[in-house]
Amino acid sequence: MIKTAFVSVAMASAFAFSAVSYAAGDMHDMDMTGGAKPSAQAANAMSHGEIEKVDTGAGKLTIKHGPLENLGMGAMTMVFKVKDPAMLHQVKTGDKVDFVAERIDGALTVVKLQKQ
Repeated sequence: MIKTAFVSVAMASAFAFSAVSYAAGDMHDMDMTGGAKPSAQAANAMSHGEIEKVDTGAGKLTIKHGPLENLGMGAMTMVFKVKDPAMLHQVKTGDKVDFVAERIDGALTVVKLQKQ
């Protein structure tokens, strides 16, 4: 009786191990980053927003925006540095814009900007 129970437990363990091994082997194509890395398309995708404030002295724009997929951020209003100070003269409060923001040296920075 004990021998039969031992064989049954051993067989069940072997079956469970083989099922787990098979499942793990099938996952080689899956993205396991949890969305931490943006796709190439998301990294280059422009976000949409509206200029709330232009601060030429500080070199910053306040933008009310939709999701920033490349940064994993939701919609909100934020202050951004600009990569090129000339961007500050391209827009005014109320302008609808498409833009790309990136984290540069720890600061959220608009690297590409165009009016809609």
